[in-house]
Amino acid sequence: MISDTLTAVLSENSLITAFAFVGILVWSSYWISERFTWKHIHGSAIAITIGLVLAYFGGVVTGGSNGLADIALFGGIGIMGGAMFRDFAIVATAFGADLAALKKAGIVGALSVIIGVILSFVVGALVAIAFGYTDAVAISTVGAGAATYIIGPVTGTALGAGSDVIALSVAAGLTKSVLVMIGTPFVAPHIGLNNPQSALIYGGLMGTTSGVAAGLAATDPKLVPYGAMTATFYTGVGCLLAPSVLYLIVKALF
Repeated sequence: MISDTLTAVLSENSLITAFAFVGILVWSSYWISERFTWKHIHGSAIAITIGLVLAYFGGVVTGGSNGLADIALFGGIGIMGGAMFRDFAIVATAFGADLAALKKAGIVGALSVIIGVILSFVVGALVAIAFGYTDAVAISTVGAGAATYIIGPVTGTALGAGSDVIALSVAAGLTKSVLVMIGTPFVAPHIGLNNPQSALIYGGLMGTTSGVAAGLAATDPKLVPYGAMTATFYTGVGCLLAPSVLYLIVKALF
């Protein structure tokens, strides 16, 4: 049958299938964002939410531990979503950033990135402790996830955290991203978020690039490049600090 042949071809070329599947998923998410949320919720957040739901569905259907990748047709997603491609994407983003651009924000802008990473990490770590985690690796991973949903998995993989803890860190980062997207237009008038300098500092404090970009777009589209710039550096700084300095501090305390 044609369906059996098509399934066999897609399974044998699983990585290509994964790229096509994720491409369609991302396109659909941005369409949903524009059509039903008027871009108030960024397409990336919708895509990640759908991805988490599909991962849960895959685990329930197959009884496996790799989410949708346990289904033969989507086996390539396990490779595409693995550490290699993720770290490659992070490194590519870092190479695309211009260090000179960050200097435009001055000392305050640079400090906002460091303060933002540490503050988010501390809040996430305290939440992890409140929910009963006592292991330094788990606390650090959840704390890193509270910074962004990229820093969490990077930290968890580097420290050898369990898949459940890494998934929790992604959920924490996603929650933060959505809150920033929705909350930015409401808090902007009260914090003076109406000029490039304040947008640079705001992006450095919040850090979640998709959340800051969508929130600023809903506030004033002209501010998006400034907030997104420091938010990009935030991710890089978080990936450096969370699995090293911050983890060592948590380990010393626990």
